[in-house]
Order: sequence, then structure tokens, then C-alpha cells
Amino acid sequence: MYQNRKVIVVMPAYNAAKTLRQTYEEVRAQKLVDLIILVDDGSRDETAAVARTLEGMQVHVHEANKGYGANQKTCYRLALEAGADIVVMIHPDYQYTPALVTAMASMVAKGIYDTVLGSRMLGTSALKGGMPRYKYVANRVLTLIENVTLQRKLSEYHTGYRAFSSEVLESLPLEENSNDFVFDNEMLAQIIAFGFKIGEVSCPTRYFGEASSISFPRAVRYGLGVLGVCVKYRLHRWGLRRFAIFEPGGRRLSRVSTLVARDPPAEDG
Repeated sequence: MYQNRKVIVVMPAYNAAKTLRQTYEEVRAQKLVDLIILVDDGSRDETAAVARTLEGMQVHVHEANKGYGANQKTCYRLALEAGADIVVMIHPDYQYTPALVTAMASMVAKGIYDTVLGSRMLGTSALKGGMPRYKYVANRVLTLIENVTLQRKLSEYHTGYRAFSSEVLESLPLEENSNDFVFDNEMLAQIIAFGFKIGEVSCPTRYFGEASSISFPRAVRYGLGVLGVCVKYRLHRWGLRRFAIFEPGGRRLSRVSTLVARDPPAEDG
């Protein structure tokens, strides 16, 4: 709890068994966190089993892999159902430092920003942390294009470390978004289109064997998807074509009860 506002951390997880506990412990060290919710997107390792051993963690499982965007949708539905005022999304692969949860949540709680991004591109931490140079260059190029198209000056649009007010999550038509990785960019474009304020903090990052990463072909598809979001945004803003992801009447998050398998109830005796 921070200034009487409930803070929930959500972790969209896939094959994160080796790094989950360390991420969890550092999040728990942030005293303002009221609840941690992990959604396992059909992992092939012991992610869910490890998560169920961690005190105070609410675990939900997609029986089959639905995609990174679908995972986030479930995370945010569950957080809103649990009464979150502020939601911080962090990957459980220990690529991003959980030590920034307090700073990011407090910026939202104080009304300074509606959304706060943990940016790897502010400063020099990305390359020093081991980000492959081709990913660094691609990130910079895509961010430049997005800044021109969306008329903003963010340092990156591709971080997996984000804090939101509940108003943002309740207002955006997130059900209209992709279930794949481009969900992240669609969401930021929506935040801008709906007039919410975005801030950034510099985030140290680590790249190592267990840190999540997408294959090169998927990275190419992601890049093309980002460009597609930019085109949709401009066409919508110019009134040349309407897109549901930018419409106030678009589908918002629905209840999650029929979409995930929850932990089974404890057996009697």
C-alpha cells in the first residue's frame, strides 16, 4: 500500500522457473507491494510449481500458450479484480531490477504520470548489461520512428517493465489488442491516443542465458508489427480510417474467471 493506494505487481511468465524466485524475493523487498500475481502462459518447465511455493504469490495458469499479449491481458484483469489502484508489470526472468518498483509505483500514486516505463535506453545500461548490438540498434531505429509518428520523445517503447494507474487499465480497449508481442506497442499507442501521461526512469538491465528473448524471425515480425501500429495510429488520427484499438467504445478487459485455471482448492483433512 502506498498513500492508501493498493499496489499489485504482475508477472507474465513463460519458462521462468530458474529466475522466478530471485525476482520474487526482490519484489517482496519493496514494502509497498500488497500482492504479486503470476500468470504462467503454458510453460514447459516448473514455473507454476515454483510459483506455488512462494508465499503471498497468487498463481494462475493458461493451460496452453496463448501469447505474451494474452498473458498481459489476464494479468491486468486479475489485478483489477483484486482491487489494484496501481499495477506494476515486471518480467520474472530477472532481466529488469525489481528495485525500481517503489519509484515507479510512487510516481503513479502521486499523479505525476499515469504510466511509468523502466527504460533500458536512458544512459548506457543496455549495452553494458549485455544487450546484443543488433537489438540495441533495432530498438533505437524503431523508437525513432515511433517518436516521429506518435509525436513523443520517449527513449524506448519496447521495455517489459511498466507501471500503470488502474484508470489506464480500465479505460483502454485492451481486448482489441494483439495476443502477441506487439501488444506492448499497441498499448503505448493507446495510452498516447487517450491522452494519458507517460514518464520514464532509467533501468539497469541484464542479459544472460535464462533471460527471455525472442528468436530473430519473431523479432522481425515484431518490428513489422510495430510499424503497422504506427501506420494505424496516423491513419486514425488523420481520420482516414478508424481502428478499434483507438476507439473509446472498443472492447475493454472482461472478467478472467473463465479464461484461466486457478490454483485448485486445498483438500480437506
